[in-house]
Amino acid sequence: MDVLGVRARIPDSEVVVILAEADGARVVPIVIGPREGAAIASAQAGLVPPRPQTHDLFVNTLTALGRSLTVVRIVDLVEGTFHAEIVLDNDVVVDSRASDAIALAVRAGCDVLCAEHVVEAAGVLIEEDEEAERDEEEAVEEFKTFLEGISPEDFRD
Repeated sequence: MDVLGVRARIPDSEVVVILAEADGARVVPIVIGPREGAAIASAQAGLVPPRPQTHDLFVNTLTALGRSLTVVRIVDLVEGTFHAEIVLDNDVVVDSRASDAIALAVRAGCDVLCAEHVVEAAGVLIEEDEEAERDEEEAVEEFKTFLEGISPEDFRD
C-alpha cells in the first residue's frame, strides 16, 4: 500500500490517513487521532522536530539496539478498529495500532501491507479523475500549512 497522506475532514473533525493499493484502484481510509495524523503528515513532509517525537524515539531506539523495522502490516478490522503489526528485522512481530504502525513505517521507510480481507471490507474504489487527484494534492498542501501553524500547546488537554 502507498500512504497517500492525511486529510482532516472539517465537518466531522475527523483525521483520516489514506492508504492506496500500489497496483489497484482501491483506497483504505482509516480514521485516526489528530496527533497521529500530525505525526504521519509531518514525516511525509520531511519536517524534522527539534527534539524526537514518540515515533522518532521508537525508530531511534530500534537503531540503537541494532534492529530495524522491515514491514508494517494492517492485519484485521474488528468492529471498526484497524489492527496492525510491526515486523522487525529479526522476525519479531509486535501488535500495534494502525496509526502508530503507519507513522513508524513512514519514518523507517518500510512497506505498509494490508490484508486482502481488510481491503475488501474497508476499501473504496477511487476514480481515475485528474480533478480528484488535484483536490487530494490541494488537501495535502492545506494540511501541511495547518501543521506549520500548530504548536505543542494546541494539544494540551
